[in-house]
Amino acid sequence: MRSRVFLLLMISVLSSFAKEYENLTLKEALEIVKKQNIEINIAEYEKRVNKLGIKIAKSHRYGKLDLTLSSLRSNDAGNVFGFKLQSREASFGDFGFGDFLASFNNPKVDLLSLSPKDLNYPKTRNHFDTKLTYQVPIYTGKKLSYYKQIAQKMYSMSKLDSSKVLFEKIFQIKKAYYDISLLDNFEKDLLKIEKNIQKLKDTIYEMKKEGYAKKTDLLEVESRLSNVVRMINETKAYKELSYQFLSFLLDDKVKSIQNIDIQNSPTIPTKEQIIKRSIDIQKVKLAKEITSDMLGISKSAYLPQVGVFVEYGSSDDKFLNEFLDHDRYTLGIQVKYNLFSGLGDSAKIEQEKLKLLKLNRQIELAVKGTKLKVAKINTEIKSFDFQIQSLKKELELSNEIFNSYEQRYKEGLVSINDVIIKQSKLIEKLLKLQKIQNKRNEKVLQLIKMAQE
Repeated sequence: MRSRVFLLLMISVLSSFAKEYENLTLKEALEIVKKQNIEINIAEYEKRVNKLGIKIAKSHRYGKLDLTLSSLRSNDAGNVFGFKLQSREASFGDFGFGDFLASFNNPKVDLLSLSPKDLNYPKTRNHFDTKLTYQVPIYTGKKLSYYKQIAQKMYSMSKLDSSKVLFEKIFQIKKAYYDISLLDNFEKDLLKIEKNIQKLKDTIYEMKKEGYAKKTDLLEVESRLSNVVRMINETKAYKELSYQFLSFLLDDKVKSIQNIDIQNSPTIPTKEQIIKRSIDIQKVKLAKEITSDMLGISKSAYLPQVGVFVEYGSSDDKFLNEFLDHDRYTLGIQVKYNLFSGLGDSAKIEQEKLKLLKLNRQIELAVKGTKLKVAKINTEIKSFDFQIQSLKKELELSNEIFNSYEQRYKEGLVSINDVIIKQSKLIEKLLKLQKIQNKRNEKVLQLIKMAQE
């Protein structure tokens, strides 16, 4: 129980630090999402990881310098003798010359079969070895250059991925603003209709008192009023849901926004602009370049690999003792040439060539697919434009018809049911018009997202 109370307390404390935005403009929201959206932040981290990959690829050109410190203790004859040689302290006594000289004048001893005790049973010795080793590639058949190029292109790929996430979030932010603005407009229209129905209800009530209206007329108007109130509440609920999604995108609570004009649609990019800026097409082209570099790496297997090796060090039975007196160096160069690898290298080359051919076709497919998608969206936009023009005329006509029927009802020429039907059609056309306008703007935003604007 205590843990639950503590958890609730912590949540309330943390939530008190969260920002709450009111009257937030679209421009401000776009700036916030670039800084605070979690998915964008993750993509930025991935981009930084790949940028460091370029440094790692470059670092191989400069070789590798190692410092090695070794501390050993042994009474193994081979080890002890090797330790002394490496420390430049070996003497003839270590070869057993003491035993040899002691038995030199003794005719009973076979000198050639003599086992020198100093050589075979040496005293335990400590050995401290310090050395610097530097290895650097001189020629790798351009393999390191290709790896560097691949790392740079992987960084470029991560930038494209980051841009794709960013433009997706921008699209979602703009769509949320259009959705909220649509719902706000619809709510205002419904409130006007509610006010008009309320006036009509008051008129019918007065007419009923004078005997010019029936009780069923009043009940039908009250039913219609209740229906409009229900639609207003539904609109508010959908708007609240849109605000929650917008708050999720910005990682902060948004209480209200500055509405945008849903009739003022953004500029539609051309097909040529979309093809040129399409992230998906750029990614496929970049993948082709990376595969081309991989082909170069595969071909480098048939070229020699040349490297240089330098080592400098010193050894003694005490750490860093008489370092310069016991120092040593080794220089070396290595040339490695692949003569045979079971035909695996040639298979890798053919494999990369086939990948290049596949990517050429994928680029062609991506371009054609993008053109088809753009054509489809443009066709939908044209269809929406036609519907919007038609619905605007229908809405204007429906409004005039409703006003006419409302007046004719007051004159006793039509029933209240006729008035309600005309009003229902008016609301239906109003909602349909705003939905079509919103769908059109959504399609335009999709084209803008594809064009990276």
